[in-house]
Amino acid sequence: MAKAENGNTVKIHYTGKYEDGTVFDSSRERDPLEFTIGEGKTIVGLEECAVGMAPGDTKKITLAPDKAFGDRDEDMVQAIERSQIPEEVELEVGMPLQVQSPAGETYMVRVVELDEASVTLDGNHPLAGQTLSFEIEMVEVA
Repeated sequence: MAKAENGNTVKIHYTGKYEDGTVFDSSRERDPLEFTIGEGKTIVGLEECAVGMAPGDTKKITLAPDKAFGDRDEDMVQAIERSQIPEEVELEVGMPLQVQSPAGETYMVRVVELDEASVTLDGNHPLAGQTLSFEIEMVEVA
């Protein structure tokens, strides 16, 4: 049976947990996660874990932030004037927003603080800075 290696497209089922064991995401109730090893389209730790696995293999791994969603970068948390966001947008703490940089790039941020005059936005991934564990099952290697 073929074992996954760099360049293979694989499908895995995963269950991701916080350090306290609480599940934050799982592919079990939907289609498996598909990615090509080495393309960098998923977190590094999952790519590295998939190498050497054959369909049916399972693994449990714990990933430090550098192998998961990265460390938090406080420079990615910024307060802006409330007037910079269109009035029709009803803001709530925790909601995602799509914003455009002065250079024209689009990216996602979350509202983390809100008052009449300003809105604080966080561009970090919600799981940045966290050590996470994953249970992985290799479904397919192509």
